Amino acid sequence: MYRHRRYPSENFYQFYSQRGESPMKENRRNLLKRSATLVAASTLVATGTAVAKQKQAKKVHYTGNKPEKTPLFSGAVSFGNLLFIAGKGAHFPGDIAAHTKHVLDELEKELKNAGSSMDKVLKVNVYLNDIKDYAGMNEVYQGRFGSEPPVRTTVAPMGGVPGNSLVEIDCIAYI
Repeated sequence: MYRHRRYPSENFYQFYSQRGESPMKENRRNLLKRSATLVAASTLVATGTAVAKQKQAKKVHYTGNKPEKTPLFSGAVSFGNLLFIAGKGAHFPGDIAAHTKHVLDELEKELKNAGSSMDKVLKVNVYLNDIKDYAGMNEVYQGRFGSEPPVRTTVAPMGGVPGNSLVEIDCIAYI
């Protein structure tokens, strides 16, 4: 049956008394060993967590000088090595091709300003004013993010895109 046990459960105290030991002494020894190991491990974890927290801080990336008045939102924010770019639109008269090119050019400027690039984009959200512009947007979009494009979600919100832009795009990249 259970012959591999260190001591038979029915003779617990007899096992220790034959060895001239107390079960309490062994348990205390094991407890002290485990406690020392646990303290050492938790110190390492706490130190690693503190170092990780120092490296990961929110940073706003401005194009030009920091505005004097608090803006409604930031255009680009990083946390650690992740970079979040706010939605960019094209607020001028034009077709979907012109608007998409302009928005992608603006995204690229923001990415470069923060130390990233189009090749480092991980996720893109595309918001179309009209879903009928999907094919036209894709023609301009194709290839702008390198040979391994990011994941993407494309939607046409019921209320449209704010302003007079036909497309708005935001993204998440790494630095």
